[in-house]
Amino acid sequence: MRGKRRVKKRNIPETELLFSNQQLKKLIFPLVIEQLLTVMVGMADSLMVASVGEAAVSGVSLVDTVMVLLINIFAALATGGAVAAGHYIGQKNEEKASKAADQLVLFILVSSLVIMGCVYLCQNLILGKVFGKIEPDVMANARTYLLIVSASIPFIALYNGGAAIFRATGNSKIAMITSLIMNAINITGNGILIYGLKMGVAGAAIPTLVSRMIAALIMILLLRRQNQPVHMSKKIQWHFDGPLIRKILHVGVPNGLENGMFQLGKILVLSLVSTFGTASIAANAVSNTIAMFQILPGMAINFAILTVAAQCVGAKRYDQVRYYTVKLLKLVYTCMIGVSIALYCLLPMILKVYNLSDVTSEMTRQIIIYHDLCAILIWPLSFSIPNTLRAANDVKATMWIAIASMWIFRIAFSYVLGEWLHMGVFGIWVAMTIDWAFRALCYVIRYRRGKWEQMAV
Repeated sequence: MRGKRRVKKRNIPETELLFSNQQLKKLIFPLVIEQLLTVMVGMADSLMVASVGEAAVSGVSLVDTVMVLLINIFAALATGGAVAAGHYIGQKNEEKASKAADQLVLFILVSSLVIMGCVYLCQNLILGKVFGKIEPDVMANARTYLLIVSASIPFIALYNGGAAIFRATGNSKIAMITSLIMNAINITGNGILIYGLKMGVAGAAIPTLVSRMIAALIMILLLRRQNQPVHMSKKIQWHFDGPLIRKILHVGVPNGLENGMFQLGKILVLSLVSTFGTASIAANAVSNTIAMFQILPGMAINFAILTVAAQCVGAKRYDQVRYYTVKLLKLVYTCMIGVSIALYCLLPMILKVYNLSDVTSEMTRQIIIYHDLCAILIWPLSFSIPNTLRAANDVKATMWIAIASMWIFRIAFSYVLGEWLHMGVFGIWVAMTIDWAFRALCYVIRYRRGKWEQMAV
């Protein structure tokens, strides 16, 4: 009988499982498509901007370093809201989950408006001090792009918040479709304004703004549908609920600090790469693009781990938290092995497409093969397990482990291996994987000790 079958090794009756295999498929597949869209459209977007000229590419890339930092901060806050909502969903408390959605949207809106205002007020500081001394034509392009794209900060923040709430309910399809619409508008707009109307950098910035506005509008309209288990209130809430905000920020702030430090570390490491010469810069850039495809399925499944674990924690079914963590971790390993093998087989063809010099091509080949092996062996433990810990509110430990590991291994060892031991750009990738290995060790120990089971909202 179905009700008497038991799940192997976890001794949980199938009828008690909170997520069926079919529900997991419905959650994970759209997440994979959404991540693939983000990577593919990002590549297409950069290629279209490149047609405007090197000064335009430089200006856009400089501003994007700031924008990516801000987007990651809002994504981290959204994760806090998703964890809080997921706990209430697991408790079958849909009213409280909906209040968490209200508070997340309100807090993200207010904070994003404040940050947008700060960006506009401090634009000269950002352009003159943060970016340093740059050529006048690069400065002009960066200023144009910054002025337009900064207006999209509240909209991309609202989109991230809405997407996180829908993922928390197990409905990742909405985020996928909205992302598809947003990216289609962006690419189409770029084509019309850059190629057709020859608007230069403004032609790249305006579609970004418009696409994010439409994505935010779609998310808010969908969240306000009252027939959903988790939704925003019919009457817009304009006051903060202190306890709920604290629960959201309890996860969101450490996650935001961790993401912010990570982006800062990437900028510092990139500045070191630039000292190794043109071949190293090109090899690092191409390797980063290929590496994104290697870890893409893992990134998508990690969102699923957060959703599933949060609901299980809310239901106080810690046995199921462990069951699904192992189940999804196995899936991450399986996907990473499959993608890594496929990319290894396609590597000669990929390198030909980039038309790299022999030296750069060989550098890239060595980096990707090394990254392939480490992505299969280490990445899942380093980046999937902490999402289970975050879902259980064990966020401070994950933050301090990540920050300490990044500064000691990813950054300090990049200088030791890359510069002092003359390993060049390959040494920087070795330092990155040492960072992964240290995180993996710490997270596995933390997970196995089980202290996270007493830390739920």
